[in-house]
Amino acid sequence: MIILGIESSCDETAVSICKGGKILSNIVSSQQIHNDYGGVVPEVAAREHDRLLNHLIIKSLDEANISLNDLNGIGVTKGPGLAGTLLTGVSFAKGLSQSINIPIIGINHLEAHIYANFLAYPKLKYPLVCLLVSGGHTQIWYIKNIFDYELLGDTRDDAAGEAFDKGARVLGLGYPGGPIIEKISLKGSSNAINFPRALMEKDNLEFSFSGLKTSLLYLVNKEKSFDLKDVAASYQKAIIDVLVTKLLRAVNIKKVNNCIIAGGVAANNCLRNLVDEKIEDKINVFYPDINLCTDNAAMIAFLAEIYLKKGMTSNIDFEVIPNLKLR
Repeated sequence: MIILGIESSCDETAVSICKGGKILSNIVSSQQIHNDYGGVVPEVAAREHDRLLNHLIIKSLDEANISLNDLNGIGVTKGPGLAGTLLTGVSFAKGLSQSINIPIIGINHLEAHIYANFLAYPKLKYPLVCLLVSGGHTQIWYIKNIFDYELLGDTRDDAAGEAFDKGARVLGLGYPGGPIIEKISLKGSSNAINFPRALMEKDNLEFSFSGLKTSLLYLVNKEKSFDLKDVAASYQKAIIDVLVTKLLRAVNIKKVNNCIIAGGVAANNCLRNLVDEKIEDKINVFYPDINLCTDNAAMIAFLAEIYLKKGMTSNIDFEVIPNLKLR
């Protein structure tokens, strides 16, 4: 089965082709235009998706050395994400599905992030705990079996990726904030400033990063001069400490042997290093490849193939759901 995947939930225009659980092509076009605004402008992002999708699909088919007529189905992100950008991708996918008469299925972006790990590690075994951490979500899931999820912890306000972006904005840095803060932090001291860590009481698996962001804002407004490298390193460490502490708690509570980390923040080397230090000697920890951490269509195509092989499809009139939940 050969599946075309389309991802347009935010500011990455992505197309991929999957065959038998193997990725034949995986193209991601990051919309650099948003750097001028310090964040994603939804209308601009939707227009960029509309401009790029046809070209990227042609390029993806060429890389996979197949034609449109070889496709057996289409998977496309239906949510969560920005309404306009989701609608652009879904509308394009629906039109293509009807024109070549193949089934289509709307895919949950969060679920696809989880299954990026199964794309990287086909022999990964259930049950497992998943830390799903991105620009829009910070959650801990207990995955009992395929498509069987239990939410253990969620953020009460900002997601970790959002905290990175907002922190970078406060510090006068660029967008996206996570990679920039990580780069600057390499030359700073992560113990220079003791930023707050919220909800750290025993057995608590919830997250909150709004107080951390406010603390950074107060520091910048109060101090006439500060070492940017130390501030960035300490801010990043506060976020990472919370993530790893909560993940370790969840692993201990559920007594699992395997855990996975998914989403854009999974690419952060500080996170990976602390996980290696605190957790990896106790259980098996899996990460997707770096190019599968951030938004991509390979995870969409891969998950769509799983669903379509089970005979599950979407009606052509399915809607985009900007606030779509996993379960």
